[in-house]
Amino acid sequence: MPLLAHLSELRRRLTLCAIAIAVAGVAGFALSDLVIEAAAGPLRQVQGPSLTGLNFTRIGEAFDLRFKIALTLGIVLSAPVWIFQGWAYLVPGLTSRERRGGMVFMATAVPLFFCGVWFGWSVVPQIVTILAGFAPSGSTTMLTASQYFDFLLKLVVGVGLSFVSPLVLIALNAVGVLSGRTIVRGWRVALVAIIVFSAALTPPADLLSMLIIAVPLCALYGGSAAWTLLHDRRVERRARASR
Repeated sequence: MPLLAHLSELRRRLTLCAIAIAVAGVAGFALSDLVIEAAAGPLRQVQGPSLTGLNFTRIGEAFDLRFKIALTLGIVLSAPVWIFQGWAYLVPGLTSRERRGGMVFMATAVPLFFCGVWFGWSVVPQIVTILAGFAPSGSTTMLTASQYFDFLLKLVVGVGLSFVSPLVLIALNAVGVLSGRTIVRGWRVALVAIIVFSAALTPPADLLSMLIIAVPLCALYGGSAAWTLLHDRRVERRARASR
């Protein structure tokens, strides 16, 4: 394809992704009441003299919150569509063997993304409990709805995307861009990136919450490194056998 054709195809794929997110976002807006109710659950579990419920400080804050929830649910619910569109954009440049590997990537990426979303959602009660426990006796923690849901939605989507990141390393290894040894040797860089990423998703100065996110990501990186090493060995054995 010439460059303009590539750009036209990219625009078409991005348009389809945007439409899917918008349609899923409409459904997300309708489900926003359920999300707000479910997300307030961890607050009720630790509610006491030091913690209040969600507070809206502006007239339009409730609508803004529902819009954020709708957009986030749109991204989450439409994940199979935008993951497929990303893969479909690359298909014309792949060999038949790489296309078969791409189907495996697709079949794995979607469940991994939803597992990451579920994990991000499930750790929120632990993080809220830990942080609420640091409030001194007799004090009151005032929570604004925007602050709480900004943290919650960022955590859920961020962890979901991070769970897919090992597949990117495996895909780069499969097409010969990165060797397994290179991935293993880059563990220090990966560790720093994981820590920075985890710190960005969790409240400042909350080391325990950061570790709750970072440890599974380190395990996923280790799993992808082991997979790529095994893949490289299989490729070397096939190459020696064909000589």
